[in-house]
Amino acid sequence: MNALKRTTLIIVGVLFIAPTASAQHLQASINLLLGQPQNEFQDNVEDFGFGLGGNFGYHFGASPIMLGAEFQYMIYGSQTRRVPFSETIPDVTVEVETSNNILLFHALARLQSSTGTFRPYLDGLLGLNYFFTETSVRDEDGLDEPIASSTNQDDAAFSYGAGGGVMLRVYQSQKPAGGVKLSEVLIDFRIRYLFGGEATYLKEGSITVNDGQVAIDALRSRTDLLTYQLGVSFNF
Repeated sequence: MNALKRTTLIIVGVLFIAPTASAQHLQASINLLLGQPQNEFQDNVEDFGFGLGGNFGYHFGASPIMLGAEFQYMIYGSQTRRVPFSETIPDVTVEVETSNNILLFHALARLQSSTGTFRPYLDGLLGLNYFFTETSVRDEDGLDEPIASSTNQDDAAFSYGAGGGVMLRVYQSQKPAGGVKLSEVLIDFRIRYLFGGEATYLKEGSITVNDGQVAIDALRSRTDLLTYQLGVSFNF
């Protein structure tokens, strides 16, 4: 879960730092993410992934064009087991967690009106997906920071795609313009299809341990992904 914590801090940081840029056409969003593997990727990984995401961008004056960046973190499988701390201390157990993760980074181009209560939009994306599987050891209660961790496998793939969504305005400031102020809050729902290049990755069950020996069964395929996202957008 270390990557999830780091990604959450990045997203929250963007929401607080981005508005300091002197622009009244800034949009920042945070959202929950559900991802469904497609095609070859689905042949290997059948379960949905879940995670957290965010984006930010600028509208250019009254233009409907917004340019920005988007990033997400998604877990698409995990396993947890309890084992003795060591052969000489078998009466103390620790928790070993293996998580399969994707970090998604994309440049974002959006076509959307900057006015109105109901605002549909279209997106284009270009970037990469970073796959990594991480194993960590922590106390049995699982509440403390990991005692140790290791990345078992990682790889990156080129990614591009498109999608659409709709925003519903639920708040509008009545304060006069001037300075950097929150002007609107909108509920945001979107669907994306991402075409992912070939990558090597692991899934649940790819790592096995027998008699103290670790065996890794890595998979390789294209990494197409369909995502559903629900969140909140803030206009400044």
